[in-house]
Amino acid sequence: MIKALLLFSGGLDSILAAKVLERQKIKVFPICFESYFFGCNLAKKSAKNLGLRLKIIDFSKEHLKIVKSPKYGYGKTFNPCIDCHLLMIKGAKKFLGKQKFDILATGEVLGERPFSQRKEIFKLIEKRANLENKILRPLSIKLLPETIYEKKNLIDRKKLFSIRGKSRKPQINLAKKFKIKEFPTPAGGCILTDRQYSERLKTLFKRIPDFNGSDTKILRKGRVFWKKNFLIVVGRNEKENKELKKSQDKDDLILEPENFPGPTVLIRGFRKKIKEDTIMKANELLLNYSKKLPEKIIIEIK
Repeated sequence: MIKALLLFSGGLDSILAAKVLERQKIKVFPICFESYFFGCNLAKKSAKNLGLRLKIIDFSKEHLKIVKSPKYGYGKTFNPCIDCHLLMIKGAKKFLGKQKFDILATGEVLGERPFSQRKEIFKLIEKRANLENKILRPLSIKLLPETIYEKKNLIDRKKLFSIRGKSRKPQINLAKKFKIKEFPTPAGGCILTDRQYSERLKTLFKRIPDFNGSDTKILRKGRVFWKKNFLIVVGRNEKENKELKKSQDKDDLILEPENFPGPTVLIRGFRKKIKEDTIMKANELLLNYSKKLPEKIIIEIK
């Protein structure tokens, strides 16, 4: 039996890639990579719907390094998509050798993402990973050079596709052909493509170059403010208030109103002692975002 290792996000493209491979009697094994900036929940759901057993690899620390210093730069926001995909391919290659798969495949579509899904980028990634002509992209392969898998007759090129561009019409039509009724919308799974979050991360990088994974997560929550090189995060609702308390590191401070309704405020110390003027700023923010203040205000600092 021919076995294919498929990079699998759980989106429509990767679902279709799995179906295309299965149509040629190829056993598909999906693999998903998770980091501080994206997870595999969608991949889990889609793999379950397809009856596939998903392999998840956490490469958060390695990925954080390339986010800070990508060799091939960023996209429109703080997203190092080329370096990120190369890291995934290299990770898949290691797994490929251990499990003796016959094919390495992805659900990439030529031109769907102008920054990272171009012919020259595909070629670059293959060269850097020492996998030249060894990455099968079944949805666009007819627009790309022949792979070693086709030359070895492991897969029939005639039964593959020539999809390109941002339009999802070809994929949706193909989904109908395969009778796929449930598939996710094309919302970005990587928070690095979110403009607001990306700007927050850029500021963090400028102020605290040695930030860690925990620091990136705290930026997702609440209203974000800075006092010199200390980060202040104000919860916007009960859920965020609880999340902020759970996110507290040993050098952080939590401020909570004791005798009036108001937000939880977290001060991130970044492994340093938090100064008094920063605590005063956090107090001001807590009061500014509170309602119905009593005459005597009690704020607990933890």
